[in-house]
Amino acid sequence: MTRTRTPGISRRSTLALMGAGAMSVAAPWVARAQAKTIKIGMPTILSGRVAQLGTSSRNAVMLEVEKVNVAGGLAGRQIEMVIRDSKGQPQEAARVARELVNTDGCELLIDAEASSGAFAVHEVARDLGVFCIHTNSETSSLTADPKQHIPNAFRTARQGVHDSIIGGSYAAAIAKTKGLKKWATCSPDYAYGRDTTAEFTLYLKRFAPEVEIISESWPKLFQPDYTEVVTKILQAKPQALYSCLWGGDLTSYIDQANIYAMFGQMEVFAVNMADYTALTVVKNLPKGIHSGNRYIKTFPTTPENAAWGDAYKAKYNEYPTNWSWENATAIMLMAEAAKKANSADGKKIAEALKGLTIKCPFGADGTVTMRGDDHTLVGYAIGWGTTIPQEPYVPEVKAGDWKTIFELEAEWKKSKGYT
Repeated sequence: MTRTRTPGISRRSTLALMGAGAMSVAAPWVARAQAKTIKIGMPTILSGRVAQLGTSSRNAVMLEVEKVNVAGGLAGRQIEMVIRDSKGQPQEAARVARELVNTDGCELLIDAEASSGAFAVHEVARDLGVFCIHTNSETSSLTADPKQHIPNAFRTARQGVHDSIIGGSYAAAIAKTKGLKKWATCSPDYAYGRDTTAEFTLYLKRFAPEVEIISESWPKLFQPDYTEVVTKILQAKPQALYSCLWGGDLTSYIDQANIYAMFGQMEVFAVNMADYTALTVVKNLPKGIHSGNRYIKTFPTTPENAAWGDAYKAKYNEYPTNWSWENATAIMLMAEAAKKANSADGKKIAEALKGLTIKCPFGADGTVTMRGDDHTLVGYAIGWGTTIPQEPYVPEVKAGDWKTIFELEAEWKKSKGYT
């Protein structure tokens, strides 16, 4: 990113002017200082297998930043985004995040990393005390575990346990109807994959106690070859399969599993399937994969959501992704919090964010809320449906009930010792 440095007034010159009685310069000087550009740092994944998701995060942020700047900026300060590639590596994400603050002078951070990098960036935010919004990590413990809580960090990504409650209930109903008792799982071998799979199976068994998990597979993140995983699943002969593979990993897995006609041999529940980054990339999209909504412009079924998706596509010539709406929401919330605080100061924005509800195209009722006690987003549109191989891809989505989510999430937190 190219920058130009504007010459300022030296401290000596300012003191001389004040000593000469030129108090009239003080107000303009203060005004210029208050109105200076605010830099927001953003580490994300811009290379490798999931670069499309990182790019979609950046695109969504820039789309919303343009709106904020046209409207006057963040509490009167124009936003300058400083975006760096972490290459999907946690150590690099932490290094980049620290550099964005200490070297580039960023006052706020948007952590647009997957869970593998988000926990590393979280520790940087803890150490530096810089305001940080996690926009992509769905690992529940990032905000649910009190040990992770810091006053300056928030999450606008959907939370794994929320998806699992709705997904487990949805899958259990189908399991009972079709007699799906033997299940296999296949999810990435890191915090998000392990935790989200455990949460899904917890609620699947809660609503369908007769279900049995007969096979588990844990491919490495960004693994290139899934032959061994696919053959293991086929040999186990499950009636149903759950997976939370995502992005390029999910599309590669589906393309390779199609060689073995795997999707015609079992019911498949892939929480991350209903996202344009997967729906439009898979060579032969199987019909009938069950998925949670990630981002599709037809859910929520509102003019605001459809308009936002169309505006994104018009600007970038591709549809947004799950990471897109999560990052866009971060900018929307920061802008409203800055208005409420009448300040772009990170500590004041953090205080204003707690419990803040805003109008949002991605909300189940047209709004989303930053919950005050654990700094995580609630009220976003959430549901499950079944894919078809052409638009609208998921023609019907069964919406989840937030009252049920809140009740079961509270039980889950208590069982984990979080409350």
